[in-house]
Amino acid sequence: MAIHPIEYRYGTEEMKFVWSEANRLNKLMMVEAALAKAEADIGLIPQKAAEIISKSTDLVELDRVKEIEDEIHHDMMAVVIGISEKCTEDAGKWVHFGATSNDILDTATGLQLKEAVHILEDKMHRLMDVLLAQSEDHKHTVCAARTHGQIGVPTTYGLRFAIWASEVARHIERLEQLKPRLLVGQMTGAVGTQAAFGKDGIEIQKRVMYYLDIGSVDVSNQIIQRDRHAEFVMWMANTVTTIDKVGVEIRSLQRTEIAEVEESFKKKQVGSSTMPHKRNPIKSEQICGLARIVRAMVEPELLNNTLWDERDLTNSSCERIVFPEACVLTDHIIKLCIGVIENLRFYPENIRRNLDLLRGLNMGEAVMIELAKRGVGRQEAHEIVRSSAMEAHETGKHFKEVLLSKPDVANYLNEEDINNLVDPDKYIGTAVEQVEAVVKKLKRK
Repeated sequence: MAIHPIEYRYGTEEMKFVWSEANRLNKLMMVEAALAKAEADIGLIPQKAAEIISKSTDLVELDRVKEIEDEIHHDMMAVVIGISEKCTEDAGKWVHFGATSNDILDTATGLQLKEAVHILEDKMHRLMDVLLAQSEDHKHTVCAARTHGQIGVPTTYGLRFAIWASEVARHIERLEQLKPRLLVGQMTGAVGTQAAFGKDGIEIQKRVMYYLDIGSVDVSNQIIQRDRHAEFVMWMANTVTTIDKVGVEIRSLQRTEIAEVEESFKKKQVGSSTMPHKRNPIKSEQICGLARIVRAMVEPELLNNTLWDERDLTNSSCERIVFPEACVLTDHIIKLCIGVIENLRFYPENIRRNLDLLRGLNMGEAVMIELAKRGVGRQEAHEIVRSSAMEAHETGKHFKEVLLSKPDVANYLNEEDINNLVDPDKYIGTAVEQVEAVVKKLKRK
């Protein structure tokens, strides 16, 4: 019986598989096999035993491991016994030799995280690609910018998408930077001294991680320190917050009274059970809702680093939820955003309507700057434009009509000047050049 929505509603199959019981067992087997091989390399256990252990790890069944755990109430020892049962001759006695549970468990987690990071990296690059494509397509699409929810001077849709693409690129860079700290394993024994491995402990750890193709801790106690994992969870929280921001903006721009853009709406899609006309931004809303869950994972994972002495068990149960849930939901959120951006529908007539909605008032900065350039003091120009804007607001007149009636303005600007200054298409600064620079920098070959 499915209970958690991740089981039936959210998440991609590829990311769910990473955190599945079957894949977890496979990673534990890989670590045990690598340990045996490394120990045989330096002569700590017989070479033949290592070969048998390696072959036996392919034969262990999940159901049997769970059955053993039900009897002994220890997940890692259940794995060790499961492998030992499959070993021929006396190889079973060398399984897990010198290791502590978390040598295997934490290193297996490193392998799972490596797979998860690969999936997330791929999707983040795809998200950046679709944002750059929209940025390039709409670098000349002039629209009303808003501050405090109020219409300001013009911007372009291209610049909006470029800003988001640049932010996603920084997240990709951050992920690349944290990989060496995150994707590591350990083989340090009961409390980190490697005493059970003897003088060859450091070499054993080095060889195990070489065989598994992940990094190695420099030093540890019984577990890998959780600052590494907390950094990754915070990366996911930071990433989904960027996507949350995109979702909030799309939801706002899809409001009926704004209606500049819209999520794709399929032919037979239903918007409401009672209001048949509705076309709701449900994907963006889902993004915003699930981002709250991922952000909520940050504090638990930070607390997982504050364990007693060389370790306690409080992180274990917590991380069984944090790692898969945060990874699955982050992956799902990125995928949703890719689809939303890729299929976004634009309404040029509404974009232009909103740009002209204030009847020139939003072009006050352009007039003020030009007056200052022509000899009016900047502060005096501000007051001239401000008072003219308030008059236009109260009377309902077009801004240029009020400006033309002001001697303080007419002394410096004629009608043609003012017509040019209140034209939003002529006041987008370097927006196009900025977009082109971002696209050139980030676009994949």
